[in-house]
Amino acid sequence: MGPTASGKTALAIELCQHLPCDIISVDSALIYKGMDIGSAKPDAEELARAPHRLLDLLDPCESYSAAQFREDALREMAEITARGRIPLLVGGTMLYFKALLEGLSPLPSSVPEIREQIEKEAAELGWEKMHQLLAKVDPESAARIHPNDPQRLSRALEVYRISGSSMTELTQVKGEPLPYKVFQFAIAPEERSELHQLIAKRFQLMLEAGFEQEVRALYQRGDLHVDLPSIRCVGYRQMWDYLAGKLSYDEMIERGIIATRQLAKRQITWLRGWQDVFWLRSGDLTNIEQICSVVGEK
Repeated sequence: MGPTASGKTALAIELCQHLPCDIISVDSALIYKGMDIGSAKPDAEELARAPHRLLDLLDPCESYSAAQFREDALREMAEITARGRIPLLVGGTMLYFKALLEGLSPLPSSVPEIREQIEKEAAELGWEKMHQLLAKVDPESAARIHPNDPQRLSRALEVYRISGSSMTELTQVKGEPLPYKVFQFAIAPEERSELHQLIAKRFQLMLEAGFEQEVRALYQRGDLHVDLPSIRCVGYRQMWDYLAGKLSYDEMIERGIIATRQLAKRQITWLRGWQDVFWLRSGDLTNIEQICSVVGEK
C-alpha cells in the first residue's frame, strides 16, 4: 500500500523475483480499458516480468464498486493460493483494501426509482442543495463527500431513503473478515517534499508519453462525461477540462499535480490510521530484504 508515485509497482515487481507471488491490482483507475498512461498502468515489459490481475476489467463508461472488487479479489486469491503461490495485493485505493480486510457493511442495493428521484431533485435544486440535505441526515458522510461528487452524494442519500439509517451508521457494522493470514506493508518517501517532486516528475513523464492523446481519444467518443468515476480519476478530470476549453494547458498541469498531491495526502491519512502496518521508505535498497525478513519471521 502507499500514496501515488511512491514506488509500489516497482517494489512489487521486484518482490516477485524473490518470493512466489502473483500480483493483484488494488486500484480504481487501473480497472479501466484505454486508461493506461494517466493511471500509470504497468507497461508490457513490467507485465512480462510480473503479470497483474484485475487490470482492464471495464470500459470507462461503466462503474465498479468496492463490493465488486472484493468479490473479484477473493476469487483471484483463491486461485493463486490453490497453486501454492502468494497473492500480493498492490495499489493505493484504500477503500478497496478496507473492504477486503474488514468485509462489507450491510448497505442496501440500489433502487432505480429512488436514484431517479434523487437525480430529478438534483436537476431542479442543484447538488449543493442536495449536499445540504445530506448534512441534515448524515453529517459525517456530508463532511467526507464533496458537493461536486454527485455519484457518492446520490448514493449516501439513497441509502438513507431506502433504509432509514445513515450510511455512517450502516458502515459501522462489519462484514466477514478476510480468511487469510495477512502481512501489510506501506511505502512512502520520508519527506513530503520528496513525494511532491515524484508526483510532478511523473505527471510530466505522462504528458511526454502521450497522456493528452489518450484522453482525447476518450473525449471524442461522445458517450463519456465528467460525472463518471473513470473521468473523475486524478489527472483525467483536469485533462478533460483542458480539452473542453475550461483550462489552459498550464492550468491543466498545475491542477493535475495539485489534485494528485491531494490524493496522496488522503492515502497517507488513511494509512496513518491503519493497524499492523510495516512501513518502508521509497528508494530504500533494503526494502525487499525487510519484507522477506518480516514474512520469514512469521
